[in-house]
Amino acid sequence: MAKQKPTSRAAARTAAQKKSPPRKTVANKTSTARKTIKAKDRKTKARGVPTAKRARAKQRIAISHYRDEDFKADGLRNYAKYRDLGIGEATHGLAQAHVIRLVGPCNPAEVSKLHFHDVDFQMVYVLKGWVKTYMEGQGETLMKQGSSWTQPPRIKHMILDYSDDVELLEVILPAELKTVELTT
Repeated sequence: MAKQKPTSRAAARTAAQKKSPPRKTVANKTSTARKTIKAKDRKTKARGVPTAKRARAKQRIAISHYRDEDFKADGLRNYAKYRDLGIGEATHGLAQAHVIRLVGPCNPAEVSKLHFHDVDFQMVYVLKGWVKTYMEGQGETLMKQGSSWTQPPRIKHMILDYSDDVELLEVILPAELKTVELTT
């Protein structure tokens, strides 16, 4: 009985695979892995993401207990007192956190100045009282006890009004930041 010729390319390929010895898959896997790694490197470089993670100094535990005398008038604004929570020192400048007590009554002429912060991350949580803010693209918003918000990097914003008893928790990355006041 004579062998019949395959009628399709798929059948021919199957017949050829049956005749040929098995391939070494290790070389193929290695070659594929190399291609995958190179492709990932190209994508990473194209996005501007560093390929190696930068070593950071080891962080330490920061504990801060409430004491009224820890509120200092040595922060960014002269109408506010700040209670540093020790995060900046503990994280070697990676982040900072503080409680802000705005001094009442609110004086819009002093407080309501459009500005932005050159930061990577900023989040505010209202611990007590209320604060009325303006944020570019958001407009005016009344934030009450329990409200929180993030401010994207360099977003133009300002405080419009606040209660005499307002306290805010603010978390910022990195700890050192630049604030730019804008003139209208």
